[in-house]
Amino acid sequence: MERGLGAVTEGEWQQPGQAYAHGEVRESPSSRQSTQACTGVRDSRGLAHTRTGGGAETALCTLCLCTQTDRQTQTHTPRDTHTPRHTHAAAGPLVRRYEGAARGRGVAAAGWRVCLAHRFEEPRQPYGAGDVPFHDVLRHIGLALRYFRWWYKKTRIEKKSAFIDLLCAVPLQQIYGCPLGGIGGGTITRGWRGEFCRWQLNPGIYHYETVIANQFTVCLRCKGQTVYQQVLSVERPSTLQGWNWGYCGHYAFYHALYPRAWMVYELPGQNVVLTCRQVSPVIPHDYKDSSLPVGVFIWEVENGKDEDVDVSIMFSLQNGTGTKEDRSGGHWNEPFAFEKDGERVAGVLLHHCTRVNPFTLAISAREKAGTGVTHLTAFNPTGSGREVWQDLLQDGRLDSPAGKSSLTEKGEVTAAAVCASCRVPARGHRTLELALAWDMPRVYFGSKEKLHLRRYTRFFGSGGDAAPALSHHALTHYEEWERKIEAWQKPILENSQLPSWYKSALFNELYFVTDGGTIWVELPPDCHAEDLQGPAGAGLSHLLPVLREYGRFAYLEGQEYRMYNTYDVHFYASFALVMLWPKLQISLQYDIAVTVVNEDVQPRQYLMCGQTAQVKLKNVVPHDIGDPGDEPWQRVNAYLMHDTADWKDLNLKFVLQVYRDYYLTRDSLYLRDMWPVCQAVMESELKFDMDNDGLIENGGFADQTYDAWVVNGASAYCGGLWLAAVCVMCKMAEVLGDAEIQQKYTDILSKGKEAFERMLWNGKYYNYDSSGSDTSSSIMSDQCAGQWFLGACGLDQGEFEVFPKSHVVSALKTIFEKNVMSFAGGTMGAVNGMRPDGVPDTSSVQSNEVWIGVVYALAATMIQEGLVEEGFRTAEGCYRTVWERLGMAFQTPEAYREKKVYRSLAYMRPLSIWSMQLALERRASRAPAPVQSPQPSVPPENASVGRMALD
Repeated sequence: MERGLGAVTEGEWQQPGQAYAHGEVRESPSSRQSTQACTGVRDSRGLAHTRTGGGAETALCTLCLCTQTDRQTQTHTPRDTHTPRHTHAAAGPLVRRYEGAARGRGVAAAGWRVCLAHRFEEPRQPYGAGDVPFHDVLRHIGLALRYFRWWYKKTRIEKKSAFIDLLCAVPLQQIYGCPLGGIGGGTITRGWRGEFCRWQLNPGIYHYETVIANQFTVCLRCKGQTVYQQVLSVERPSTLQGWNWGYCGHYAFYHALYPRAWMVYELPGQNVVLTCRQVSPVIPHDYKDSSLPVGVFIWEVENGKDEDVDVSIMFSLQNGTGTKEDRSGGHWNEPFAFEKDGERVAGVLLHHCTRVNPFTLAISAREKAGTGVTHLTAFNPTGSGREVWQDLLQDGRLDSPAGKSSLTEKGEVTAAAVCASCRVPARGHRTLELALAWDMPRVYFGSKEKLHLRRYTRFFGSGGDAAPALSHHALTHYEEWERKIEAWQKPILENSQLPSWYKSALFNELYFVTDGGTIWVELPPDCHAEDLQGPAGAGLSHLLPVLREYGRFAYLEGQEYRMYNTYDVHFYASFALVMLWPKLQISLQYDIAVTVVNEDVQPRQYLMCGQTAQVKLKNVVPHDIGDPGDEPWQRVNAYLMHDTADWKDLNLKFVLQVYRDYYLTRDSLYLRDMWPVCQAVMESELKFDMDNDGLIENGGFADQTYDAWVVNGASAYCGGLWLAAVCVMCKMAEVLGDAEIQQKYTDILSKGKEAFERMLWNGKYYNYDSSGSDTSSSIMSDQCAGQWFLGACGLDQGEFEVFPKSHVVSALKTIFEKNVMSFAGGTMGAVNGMRPDGVPDTSSVQSNEVWIGVVYALAATMIQEGLVEEGFRTAEGCYRTVWERLGMAFQTPEAYREKKVYRSLAYMRPLSIWSMQLALERRASRAPAPVQSPQPSVPPENASVGRMALD
């Protein structure tokens, strides 16, 4: 319940200007209905109550006049029938419950906006055993038994996490907002209601804990009296009950445009509006500040009163991440101040002293003229919190005790708070700046074999004492970060031809670059080339210089699918990296190249078929570079389902990315290093051309990224990728002057194109495969993947045209008609497989799913081929479904079905939306520029792409 004060005495309630006066509830400025007056009954913290007809006491909310019971369930019956007075914030489906008048200060026009009172009405369940069709159960009974034996040993005996846990999926929580932090230093996600609720500090390991003590609280004082004090949270927790909880969500909204977010709060009866702007240093083409584990909160305070108001923002934080380790004992807090170049920052350090991967959290505020910073070194977040509340209530400041706190006892939890205060003049505006930083510089993965130093230690040291300097840097550089972010985003945001949902999707899907369990580490100073190359990697002459300069980068296939740099999926997601942080893509490719030319002969059983084979064959691309629960880079191929040495797509995807990267970066040293590796993997791939017709054949099992969808013989997906890879081999050979290899692959391409058309083209689209099975004529949404990549490389026309343009356009139109418009009324994107009669292909668990990342790639292909409207319509269905209907913001899954289920939250593949942007930029570069107002276009072939207004 909203009230003016916290735990106050009866006498204090008679101060002028308070939210409650005796015997009445004062309306907020936008209240439009009357209510019976309060009887004056108050609880122990000064809450006003009224008597209902049955004699029960019900707390009243000053802001919207709904009962406490209603607000606990976020219902708002008295006013839901009213049209909001201000439609500027109610333009989207998620802000219909917003009843405030405030627009906020500096809030972006484009982005994802949601009212804090919103409820997502459609609950979805993770795909589970009960969703497997009976015919699939019978077909995969051996897999089920093998998987359960392996899962039981891993999780119950070894006490480790499964790389894919099919039995204990992460439940859907429709709560997440923009993650805090740069790339590779860990992330802390703040939900759209303001909660700190998802934690990834240990690399690749997630905890989904809402830590209730982590809050912002506002205190307003007029003429030396506290008139309003409120936790800016809609929650009503069982702890810290001495605090004033239950802010009314109908008068606040959240707006995200990654890497920034805004929260706008109207304060009831106070004529004060708060806008909290959250900024993380995620800056394209920046390899320093983008690595920093920090987030900044800029509080814009607008005073609509005719008198000055003293405003304080208190930031409280628990020492830890909400797990049992918070109670392990030995943790402690201490105040700090850090001054440099005339700028002073002060706050509290919270030292979390675990045996493995200890870290320090820092909450701080920027001191400047007119702004005071105070702190509370330690308090108990499991108690009532009354002493903290009263401390702030008394004078809008905290006591700022000197010295360190004592070490926590086992079972004890501690927290701290920092408070920034200023006077806001009548009808004026002021800014308060606070920051959160965390310093876990030295990390071990699950095996604890090797010590790794995070990227940011290059700039801030690895001693574990960098939190003050990180805090200072963040608070004194965030304005520069924002200028760069705005310069990068502005050309896209100001392009009136682009739909607003696309602008939101394009930037907000980038969250996964930082929040994909991402790790970015330095090479050890004493590292030598032979340490990286293994026995067979001596040909990679620039491996060591690249990794020394830019470090090693890895991100998970998904927060639930714990494999780093899963390569068949990275193929789709890689557009975000190569367009925005190309050096990270180059670094990742070098790591893959090293594993290609080496092998791991250790035998193991594969769960799908039950056969035993070695972990990694030489001269084939790995599935992934390891599990964060083990030792990534050292032991690759954490994926146990299939022996991916027999997969048909991995080698091809490496070759395609090598040329795409060269085309966009013009890094000729990289191309020369990768050329022998490309030849090696293509030689390995040639063995899959069983009949020497220039076209590879699939092996009658799920031998590609669709790892539960069987494919046999020539196929549209793998066959198309094969021909595209053969084409880029020809092009790379031409660039490098290798006439012999160029002729070899030119001959293969000529034969393969003819075979592909003859075996798969049916007059309207390419058949799923050539097996002649009941589903071989299915319409696969991803059948043009090869053409998609060729288009991104500028090889989709002229002498390098592989697929007849008329066939490509016909196939895309068929996909749009069948997979998009005939599925869920055209509102959910493209289903993976559709039968020619307009019924989804149910032959596998994946054929009747929608894969969001595949849909974005399909949309990019449509745009490349001139079907721009169809491309946007196709992709829009996924965005609306994920972000607006299912409440999966900042956790876009791999897949969903038309009804009921989803699979694998927070997944890598949707980063493929950046291929849509590349397609749009390429189209703009080919279009004649207007004479009077030329628009920015894609740079020519000899320049990097994706730098639209930055470099």
